[in-house]
Amino acid sequence: MTDAIVERLRALFVESLHIEVPSADTDLFETGMLDSLQLVELLIKIDDIELDDLRSLARIAGLLAAHIGAADASSARPSYRASERDASAAKG
Repeated sequence: MTDAIVERLRALFVESLHIEVPSADTDLFETGMLDSLQLVELLIKIDDIELDDLRSLARIAGLLAAHIGAADASSARPSYRASERDASAAKG
């Protein structure tokens, strides 16, 4: 799954940011491939992140994979309100 995310990110970088990243582990900051304006563009699209999470396509893909996994897990659990409503209905 991470490889597919890296490839989607690579396409996003080319299409939206006009950056060709040579490998998933390229440090985007050390190489100067990602500037501050482009970083802000990414931050707008990605929430709750650390600077280290954006250092390479591999790290960004790992962040997204974790986020997707957390979203899948939370959608599988009923919300507190739904559980509370069901318990009240059973009592009532």
